[in-house]
Amino acid sequence: MTYTKRVERDADFETVLDETIEAIEAEGFGVITDVDVQATMREKLDESMNRYRILGACAPDVAFESIQIDPDLGALLPCNVVVRETDAGTTVVSAVDPVKLVAISANPEIEDAIEDVGQRFDRIIDAVAP
Repeated sequence: MTYTKRVERDADFETVLDETIEAIEAEGFGVITDVDVQATMREKLDESMNRYRILGACAPDVAFESIQIDPDLGALLPCNVVVRETDAGTTVVSAVDPVKLVAISANPEIEDAIEDVGQRFDRIIDAVAP
């Protein structure tokens, strides 16, 4: 089962990272967390790895509405978008498929909102595609 939406670019990591953040914001999300996994692994484990960032994207209006319906849904938030560098020098952007992620809640009251979020994530991936 595929649980992400994904695109690979033959482009500089920083360029793709900036484009991804712009695409996230253009769809009405905010980047509320930005985890530099490469730096964390270097600091905590003294290990090296390719550049790897996890961006936590949140649409406050949808999050608020959904949490009002199902208070435990916050455990699935924010929706993560990964920007990572491959050994081949390309940059991959992958985003959680929010429809599949939230499907585990089995709450039909939030289906419409999550479908909208899923369409926005499709547009985010399309925006950074080559």
